[in-house]
Amino acid sequence: MTRFLKRLGRDQSGATAVEYGLILALIFLAMVGAVGTFSNQVINTWDTVTETSQEAIDRS
Repeated sequence: MTRFLKRLGRDQSGATAVEYGLILALIFLAMVGAVGTFSNQVINTWDTVTETSQEAIDRS
């Protein structure tokens, strides 16, 4: 049993998978932040279009 635990402690075969998982998690968080910022800008643009269109309709 002790021999197995020593081998398990030295085993690094899963370390790469964990590192890739952390990198993917960081990429995902960056994407979520970017989409959130982009969506706010798109909403503001469409709000401006709506207000401008409504002003044009009211004037005519």
